[in-house]
Amino acid sequence: MCPPCHPEKDDFLKGIIANPARKALENEKIDSLEKLSEYSEDEIAQLYGFGKNTMNRLKLHMKEHQVSFKKPAALKSKCLS
Repeated sequence: MCPPCHPEKDDFLKGIIANPARKALENEKIDSLEKLSEYSEDEIAQLYGFGKNTMNRLKLHMKEHQVSFKKPAALKSKCLS
């Protein structure tokens, strides 16, 4: 067991997506589904480790938790017209 002086790393999305993608989210300070929902799918897809498989797994996980990506600005403006 790890001593108390070395707290465990955040387990956000552990077992859902691979470590490189989790690290990329960590680097962007995204540590919850709520924070993730503030980004568009395209923004997340540009991060290291987010290929087709990872995005599919992430979207499925988000759907199961009733969370979605932010809509792109172009789509927002079309909906308001």
